[in-house]
Amino acid sequence: MTSMPFSFTTVGQIHVEWGGAAKQGELLSSWFPARNLLIVTDGGLHKAGVLEPAKSSLASAGFKVTVFDAVVADPPEQVLLDCVAQGRAAGADIVIGIGGGSSMDVAKLAAVMLVSEQQLSELYGIGNVQGARLPLVQVPTTAGTGSEVTNITILTRPDHSKMGVVSDQLYADRVLLDAELTVGLPALHTAATGIDAMVHAIEAYTSKHKKNPLSDAAAREALRLLSSNLVAACKNGADRAAREAMLIGALLAGQAFANAPVAAVHALAYPLGGRYHIPHGLSNALMLQPVLEFNMKAAAPLYAELASPVGADVAQDAGCEAKANAFVKRLIELMDASGAPRRLRDAGVAEEMLPQLAADAMLQTRLLGNNPVEVTEADALALYRAAF
Repeated sequence: MTSMPFSFTTVGQIHVEWGGAAKQGELLSSWFPARNLLIVTDGGLHKAGVLEPAKSSLASAGFKVTVFDAVVADPPEQVLLDCVAQGRAAGADIVIGIGGGSSMDVAKLAAVMLVSEQQLSELYGIGNVQGARLPLVQVPTTAGTGSEVTNITILTRPDHSKMGVVSDQLYADRVLLDAELTVGLPALHTAATGIDAMVHAIEAYTSKHKKNPLSDAAAREALRLLSSNLVAACKNGADRAAREAMLIGALLAGQAFANAPVAAVHALAYPLGGRYHIPHGLSNALMLQPVLEFNMKAAAPLYAELASPVGADVAQDAGCEAKANAFVKRLIELMDASGAPRRLRDAGVAEEMLPQLAADAMLQTRLLGNNPVEVTEADALALYRAAF
């Protein structure tokens, strides 16, 4: 165990209930006095009717509901600014993010900017948000990003680069986990977001900075839940037990990496999102195997500890190297079985773009500094080639 000082921060309360989204009016009215509510979501979810039970429940409980549904993957700055403008015009005094990571990310920063005098450009970086924000509730509809329990918002700037705002004010007041909302998630999306969550847990467990016994415990349990339910959730989207386990696993992985930050897999995944709009979960899945193999020289003892949580086929008394190799092999098997694309070329990436992607990845210094092995631009290019 560590004797070093550490802190572990997370959201105020997590409520887990199958069908809980349809009781949001009752839940929120007991949690907050505010009644002028802004829902932040994406057009697909809104059009599919996913929000209807929540909206009618909120309306019956006396909430005035405004819906901002223009969130897109890898949200550009303008989407956030439009969301804030709509919330201001409606006089919003409470914000709910309902959707995937992008919707929840926009909701976090909207809750800040609706009451802040700060410009967006002043918020980028770590700890630059000043003052309070509006009450904030997060309701994930995918089991992947963990954004509901993180203090990070990632936006895409006009030059396609990704920038993060990291601040404790971005932790939500409440999180509602309703796995029923994930039942309609297609198999490919289930696979990509599930692997994304596993990447969060692995990178938190091997993070060079701030790794601690609480983040480790969350990461191990996340990997146990995710690895044993990923294939079941992909094969049968209506499997209630698998869906609930995936959602709790993704949340635990989010708690782990909010406290012990992610590293090279994410640093190399971000340019794929910024330049090719490959969904974040899928871009992480594409880069996972090359980075695991690259990090093996430093991270093997930690990978060995994760062999058992992921159900790797290796004897309990096997050596460190055998366990570490079994861990990587098990993850590759899971990714293959999930049906997610496994090569950059299958995801539409052009080979001549790899050097540009490597240059872009070098800008992710906040993430690369957490990797157990230093990554040079030449290393990044080799990793993209390995993934191609």
